[in-house]
Amino acid sequence: MPDKISHRGFFGTTDYTFCLTDEMLTELEHITGQGIGAIYATFIAGQFAADSLREIIRLGMIGGGASPEYSLRKVQAYATNRPLGELMALALNILDARWSGVADDAQLAEAAATGDLAAALQVPA
Repeated sequence: MPDKISHRGFFGTTDYTFCLTDEMLTELEHITGQGIGAIYATFIAGQFAADSLREIIRLGMIGGGASPEYSLRKVQAYATNRPLGELMALALNILDARWSGVADDAQLAEAAATGDLAAALQVPA
């Protein structure tokens, strides 16, 4: 799983690595019937379907190394009948990692030293 497109975050009872690998991204597009650009735009606009939140988390867990069975069980336990805002934050972090990439520790340390957070996050000036 590529580190540059992975998100490490808390879900349920512990931290997991989430990654929308190419295979998981293709599956997400198939499930939602939308391309990744439309999925991302829908999230940014706040017009996503509740099931999309759970699917992004589930597929991100699989892409991060968890088995499909384990991922489904965790999503059923911790992403059902929960406030959508909780799920939205995690799902958006997973999408953002795939969309924009994530800064590595060296980039974050450099940003902290120079105060240039935009460079660490690869944001155009």
